[in-house]
Amino acid sequence: MESVTQSPRAPLISLSTSAVYPESSSRAFAVARELGFDAVEVMVGIDPTSADVDALLRLRDYYEIPVASVHAPTLLLTQRTWGPDPWDKLERSGAAANRLGASVVVVHPPFRWQRAYAAAFTTGIRQLHHTTGVVFAVENMYPWRGPRDTEVRAYSPSWDPSELDLDHLTLDMSHAATARLASLDLVEAWGDRLAHLHLTDGLDGTSDLHLLPGMGNQRADEVLAALAGRGYTGQIVLEVKTNNTELPSQRLQQLADALEFARTHSRLPQGEPR
Repeated sequence: MESVTQSPRAPLISLSTSAVYPESSSRAFAVARELGFDAVEVMVGIDPTSADVDALLRLRDYYEIPVASVHAPTLLLTQRTWGPDPWDKLERSGAAANRLGASVVVVHPPFRWQRAYAAAFTTGIRQLHHTTGVVFAVENMYPWRGPRDTEVRAYSPSWDPSELDLDHLTLDMSHAATARLASLDLVEAWGDRLAHLHLTDGLDGTSDLHLLPGMGNQRADEVLAALAGRGYTGQIVLEVKTNNTELPSQRLQQLADALEFARTHSRLPQGEPR
């Protein structure tokens, strides 16, 4: 299967493999094909299959659904996936993306205790882009909050990539909500640096909820419309939590509704030029 290409008028709408958790990555490929998603984003480390590039190639080809992006194993829960060294993880993520035909690797900012990694982060990310040809898009996170709403410094140089010298950013709308920011403001502030979107929703507070789009305070419909109006050509990835459903049919319906939401609101009105 060839690398993913996309129309300048229609961003790819992908399904994150995390959206079917606790079911497996293989199930995500089946769901993406059944519901008509354009592609899949692989969240590396959520199950053994997600870290096995040969297995992912077989799934991609069997279901005839492209892998458009790879989420590097940079979460707390995946710190040992592909070894302990963060640069090794990113190099392997770039290599996996190239083998799978993906054009983007999603990266979280370093944790505060990863001092050497944090010190070289921005220059290292730019170098990886040049050496692999893959876009490494750094994702916005949020401040961890302790008792009495005090902020705990968990990321370095910052949880907010707006402040960093980076060319490509991923906007996660649930993380924006947890940080008590507005995704629409970030779309405007980031401009052409916005390379990748995690379509989800959330509410102000201490929890990263990853709600279905339209179920929180991030005005997901307006975000998609704004991106369409700007001629956004990056990917739109549905990254939501559906593990509160009791039946597989309920999960499928939630994901189908979210896909329709994405398609509806990311279209320009008929006849309106870019």
